[in-house]
Amino acid sequence: MRKQMIAPALCLSLLMVGCSQNKVSPKEYSGFLRNYDQLRELKTASGDSVLRWVSPNLHIERYNQVYIAPSRFYPPPKPSERIPASTLAAVTTYYDAALKRELGKVLTLVEQPGPNTLIIRPAITSVGAHTQSLHFYEYLPVTLVAAGVSSAVGIRDLDSEIATEAAFLDGGTRAVVAEVVRKGTGLPLENDDQVMTADNLKVVLDGWAQDWRQAAEMLKQQKIAALTAETPMAP
Repeated sequence: MRKQMIAPALCLSLLMVGCSQNKVSPKEYSGFLRNYDQLRELKTASGDSVLRWVSPNLHIERYNQVYIAPSRFYPPPKPSERIPASTLAAVTTYYDAALKRELGKVLTLVEQPGPNTLIIRPAITSVGAHTQSLHFYEYLPVTLVAAGVSSAVGIRDLDSEIATEAAFLDGGTRAVVAEVVRKGTGLPLENDDQVMTADNLKVVLDGWAQDWRQAAEMLKQQKIAALTAETPMAP
């Protein structure tokens, strides 16, 4: 009886871990942002979980330009055989390109910050590969032991993971108007010997850039709607 109770409980705990792997916990904060206490969890347009703070003093309609600072790793990583320096450089290059491609659809890109400019300072706070979470069919007690064995001997695929933190500043005052923390899972590595490349993470970086563009569009629409509601109708 005891063994029969252990298996479902273990399956449930594994399921919970699998579902929450893209949530950033406080122990994963890098120190890049000024204040993590004000962050609140919400869902993005793509349905991902993200921690975000937006200043009540943010007026997105003030900004018609955006300056995207070159992304950087924080803290600086140590290249390895699994994640070489060439991969790290390619990741930041692609991240910058994705942000400019998407946010350039909403705001004019500029090379230097100034008045009426939204400054974005992005950082990549972790990159790694972790044993892939169990697939739904492997939660069954009959296959659970076999799944654990395959992971131990290196047969199971490895998830590629990446995390980011970003600060948004007013170009005129340099006041922080928003902060974001999130992470994502990219394309898997097939085994312990496969080298991670930027291609494993491009789907995550594209998703982040698209979400930020949609968030900017939504904030603009909300502000326009609020202003319209406050404006009295002409007689």
